[in-house]
Amino acid sequence: MPANWKRIDKPNQSHQSQANVTVSSDTSSETSEIQRMEIFVPETPNRSLNNLIVSAKVKTQIETALNSIRFHDVLYHEWNLKKIDPHGHRVAINLFGPPGTGKTFCAEAIAHHLGKPIIRVNYAEIESKYVGETPKNIKAAFNKARETGAILFFDEADSILGKRLTNVTQSADHGVNVSRSVMLLELDNFNGIVIFATNLPGNYDGAFVRRIQAHIEFELPNEDCLVQLWNLLLPTEVPRAEYITIQWLAQESIGLAGGDILNVVKLAASQAVVRTGEERRILQSDIQNAVTQVKLGKEKVGTGFSYHNQSTATVVKEEIVSPEELPSDVRDKYEQVLEQDNVSDAIAVGT
Repeated sequence: MPANWKRIDKPNQSHQSQANVTVSSDTSSETSEIQRMEIFVPETPNRSLNNLIVSAKVKTQIETALNSIRFHDVLYHEWNLKKIDPHGHRVAINLFGPPGTGKTFCAEAIAHHLGKPIIRVNYAEIESKYVGETPKNIKAAFNKARETGAILFFDEADSILGKRLTNVTQSADHGVNVSRSVMLLELDNFNGIVIFATNLPGNYDGAFVRRIQAHIEFELPNEDCLVQLWNLLLPTEVPRAEYITIQWLAQESIGLAGGDILNVVKLAASQAVVRTGEERRILQSDIQNAVTQVKLGKEKVGTGFSYHNQSTATVVKEEIVSPEELPSDVRDKYEQVLEQDNVSDAIAVGT
């Protein structure tokens, strides 16, 4: 080496590589979390509680649930409810009942009433075919709500809050239980508002039931609610026969939900629109046909109904009648058989 030259050693390649891997791994993890959170997009709610058509009982229950948010400081500080409920920072509401009764509408309307965005979460968005990914998606949903101040709305919540498995036989079963546990932890540590909606409340795990403050049942609309629904869902621009009144429509649609009535309107209008002249309007028969079709769908589609052996099925009904009620020829044969039985009994006794 020439005089006055100084050797400059190159950095250790293995150490440099390891540092790069570490940085890359951290960056990748952070990027992955950001990507997960981007799945859940806060929306601006447009529906209002003033337009929610439910019974007076349900309205009262909704207002009571909202009171715990409006008067939180009074309840937990002045009235010291925090003494018995240290986790009172979280408000969880469960809306359950038949399809089409207004649960999703209500969740959006609550967000609108509180002036908050809403994040809709369904099972398909958080469920993953890769073991261990679903819990990360659940965390991402809650983190997005924390970051944006949004209300979390879990639709079809029975898929997420279902009972934990006791007979774990494969990794997928273990993954389900891990997801349930992560959901419990996130719910406990969340300071915001969570709304659940389901048609199958019986599938909830008891641990989730205890953590939900308000359970509100959405029932099928009564006649007063049906009148309001028809006024809302049948546009005045749709021509109809003069004898079709809102009261008659309410009577014809008893047993249907708001979503069903929407389908009835569309079906009836589609049946009427092909006619010409003065007949191009909704008639009573159009409404009745549409109602029948919708009810048939509710009874036979998605309910486990099967046509298997329907044509050959025989129902046997057993009924006991007195001899006097039998036809004369049958009664004569019955008495002959009875007489033979008596003779046989007498012989048996004699022996």
